[in-house]
Amino acid sequence: MTDAARPEPWLRGTLTQFPAVHRAVLHALQHAKEDLERWCGDLSGAEINARPGEVAPVAFHLRHIARSVDRLLTYAEGRPLSEAQLVALKTELAPDAVPAEVFKELRDALEQATAQVCTFAADQLEIPRAVGRQSLPTTIGGLLVHVAEHTQRHVGQAITTAKIVRATRTA
Repeated sequence: MTDAARPEPWLRGTLTQFPAVHRAVLHALQHAKEDLERWCGDLSGAEINARPGEVAPVAFHLRHIARSVDRLLTYAEGRPLSEAQLVALKTELAPDAVPAEVFKELRDALEQATAQVCTFAADQLEIPRAVGRQSLPTTIGGLLVHVAEHTQRHVGQAITTAKIVRATRTA
């Protein structure tokens, strides 16, 4: 069965060993990886960096997914962001992305995130956490759910941008 014909990850009956919230987050990350590879994986360097209508390029969304998931899970673990994470944040829009490198960063980040999500116990979801310089209040569960929904938001934007870029290819 081709990827396009398979049900979405959450409908495959997998990851049943995890509680529902964890399973949903893990399925969202898996779905993100599959969709981004399917819809954006064949873009050239120029295409992955293209900004049709001045929107953010596909490369930004791939980098942002990888790096924001890392940041959000750092907060979920109760740790402050590192200097390296703050520096990386400032380069997400850099116009010099190499497709193989950006996809490797994405795959590595999603693999790491999967491992991190699995470390939280179901009874930890209500533990308070703080986000950002303003220490905005949330919980571990809130951060895990945000990892899923924020990732999917950027997946949609990347795919839409990729489709626009692909439509401008010369025959």
